[in-house]
Amino acid sequence: MKKRTPLKKKLKILFVVSEVSPLVSTGGLAEVAQALSASLRERGHDVRMALPCYRQIPEAARGEVGTVCTADFGDRRAQGALRVSSLPESGVPLYLVEHEGYFGRGGVYGTGAHEYPDNAERFCFLALALLDALPRDGWRPDVVHCHDWHAAPMAVFLRSRFLQDPFWGGVPVVFTIHNLAFQGRYPAERFASTGIPADLFTDFCLRYEGDMNLMKGAVRLADALTTVSPRYAREIQTLDYGAGLHDELAARSEGLTGILNGVDAALWSPERDTHLAAVFSRERPGGKQTCKADIQQAFGLPILDTPLFGMVSRLYWQKGVDLLLDALPRRLEEGAQCVLLGAGDPELEARVREMAERFSEAFAVRLGYDAALSHKIIAGSDFLLMPSRYEPCGLTQMYALAYGTVPVVRRTGGLYDTVVPLNARTLADRTATGVCFIPQTAGAVGRAMDRAVALWNDKTGLERVRQAGMACDFSWERSAGEYAALYGRLPAEAGSVS
Repeated sequence: MKKRTPLKKKLKILFVVSEVSPLVSTGGLAEVAQALSASLRERGHDVRMALPCYRQIPEAARGEVGTVCTADFGDRRAQGALRVSSLPESGVPLYLVEHEGYFGRGGVYGTGAHEYPDNAERFCFLALALLDALPRDGWRPDVVHCHDWHAAPMAVFLRSRFLQDPFWGGVPVVFTIHNLAFQGRYPAERFASTGIPADLFTDFCLRYEGDMNLMKGAVRLADALTTVSPRYAREIQTLDYGAGLHDELAARSEGLTGILNGVDAALWSPERDTHLAAVFSRERPGGKQTCKADIQQAFGLPILDTPLFGMVSRLYWQKGVDLLLDALPRRLEEGAQCVLLGAGDPELEARVREMAERFSEAFAVRLGYDAALSHKIIAGSDFLLMPSRYEPCGLTQMYALAYGTVPVVRRTGGLYDTVVPLNARTLADRTATGVCFIPQTAGAVGRAMDRAVALWNDKTGLERVRQAGMACDFSWERSAGEYAALYGRLPAEAGSVS
């Protein structure tokens, strides 16, 4: 066995992702890829990013064709092109893999509610094309960092077909789970189209309940695993939260690290936010009251001195929206107000609309997503509601803390790690930052809202909690430092044999 030495201080890091802001985005992964890569680059690392060249990416952002790339699936070959570009603002170099058949489609992952049936093949093409083309570019990464199931094939190929490759052999692989609910699981008959060695389709590696599971393969084979909060890293090793992979994750417990996502202070700062009716800060909080009146007016609610709850969320079971809707009527009847921005499950949307009609003077909704309005809600509300059943990391509660808006959250995943529960001790020592509960019940949500109202009536206590929240550091600089430390612990020749 070759002696393994730690990686050098300044690293060449390849991110493999399925999306990145502002080029193409369907959710939080794109924001994380953009912000984390930029922060690592600011620390002096040579970070580059690879993703598909989707039709949705603007032509001006696609750069020039650098080389032809060929994906060798074993029984056939598919040819594409590698474009070289860079992200705006950060300047992070981009490798965009172009193939009209795979990526020149109307959607990123599918159309409407239906994903493309050949998604496994599409993202295996991405990996194989990169593995073919980058050696000709001449840039050999010290670390390959794969994000979510779409990049799982890259991890699998590096630890199988390319383990002894002269260029790729021994490059350490980090695999990050952003959301365990999406695993790249497909019928077994799709396996033959992937180019993955047949001997990996086993119960140990890629087979799961008879299907192919790409994330399972990466969990088994990557040198290091991360997920997006310390608490979530522990939760996903249990039956309740492991989405069927709890045993595999528990087996990798020593190599699984939870690192919180960060907040982009350039976008989320009450002192500089151009979406707000008034700016404010921890030292000069007066503008927050102006923001509250602005959001009440924007939603057509009476401008009253009463507790205002806000929620910015996708409307799904995971987010606990049904629990909130069961708890909300009594609190509205007692004088609280609530504004909600989001979209999702049609049944939940219908319930939300019905309640808004029933309590038109106290509850108002906007179905859909509006970035400017989300900033206004987070700045103007007294409390932010996040009754999630599970939450890998969550960003909205961190935004709320920065804006002096007190989170009301269920203690799970990243919510557990970022919000200090309010109680007599934490209020006295000025460490409390939010109102927390544990049971997944409407009663628990309602009691937490009652505690929030009690805090609102205690102006001294409310100001203490707001001040503590606004003092929290959830910067990407902190997160990037933790990832850099993780990379530094990796062996320089991971998985190599003499």
